[in-house]
Amino acid sequence: MFPHHREREQPIFSTRAHVFQIDPTTKRNWIPASKHAVSVSFFYDANRNVYRIISVGGTKAIINCTVTPSMTFTKTSQKFGQWADSRANTVYGLGFATEQQLHQFSEKFKEVKDAARLAREKSQDKELANTALTIAAPQFSQDLSDDLQSPPMMCVNGPEDKLFRSQSADITLSAEKERIKKMLSEGSVCDMNLEAELFTLQDSNSKLVAALHEANANVEQWKKQLVAYQEETDRLREQVAELEAHGGQGPSDLLKDELTQSLEELEALLKAKDEEIHILQSKKAEYHEMEHDRDEAMHRLREMEMRNSELERRIQNTEQNLSNALEERDRVDSEIHRAIEILDIKIFDLNDLRQSLVKLIDK
Repeated sequence: MFPHHREREQPIFSTRAHVFQIDPTTKRNWIPASKHAVSVSFFYDANRNVYRIISVGGTKAIINCTVTPSMTFTKTSQKFGQWADSRANTVYGLGFATEQQLHQFSEKFKEVKDAARLAREKSQDKELANTALTIAAPQFSQDLSDDLQSPPMMCVNGPEDKLFRSQSADITLSAEKERIKKMLSEGSVCDMNLEAELFTLQDSNSKLVAALHEANANVEQWKKQLVAYQEETDRLREQVAELEAHGGQGPSDLLKDELTQSLEELEALLKAKDEEIHILQSKKAEYHEMEHDRDEAMHRLREMEMRNSELERRIQNTEQNLSNALEERDRVDSEIHRAIEILDIKIFDLNDLRQSLVKLIDK
């Protein structure tokens, strides 16, 4: 893929991970982009001074992301991390096999992001310098010519001052809207992390519930078998006691040995069943602990939903304020245009009056 780019790009880091993308509809759930772990690599384009993250599954590009200084890689668990790509309008998630692989990728992401920031700053400084050298002389001449040729300007402080204040208010409200949207996106990311954790807990919980039901059924069956074995053991003990009381020899001794061996086997089987019962009881305790963790995750999820509702309410209020400010600005603009039209009429009338006075003076 992209042969004209890959010829001039060089890989600088590579690892393997499971790739996920955020659901574009809900913006909450993760959608697997690969059926198994794939290679995720950092590439550097020396000609354009650009860093990219690329991952290919078969013949399809799963990730093709240009690293920018504004990107942030966030660790959401011991083996999972994510970052947002505003150009692709999506959020990528990576699941690693070990915590060490996640740490290595996070450090390399931070290093590449800093390098991209330095490259952008150098590029901007170079462009500003070239632009300044290019337009300095012509702009000076143009300014001088404009100063000599332009007529005197009339300034009406009232409307211009209103316009300036309206634009300042518009900028302030836009900044407030962006800030609250950022808070809302951060809350959504935390919400998605909690949902992923809750999904993992629910999956583990369902497995433990199934194992517990199976264990309970096995325990009931083993209890019945244990009672039967105990009855059989008591019966065999009685037979052994009767044989010993009769004091028989020959075939009775052989029967006694067989009964003793059966008794030992039954006792060993009872011991094994007791050990299995203890193991199942310990699993039951783990299941209760998992239920407690699930309840805590549900509580945290409800808190995040309340916080998101509050942020959405604030967003709506800010949008309403912004709409009101825009309407006020339009009203001020209309007043300014009306004032300008009135001034034009007054100036025209004054000009006619001046010409009439000149004619009277000449007469």
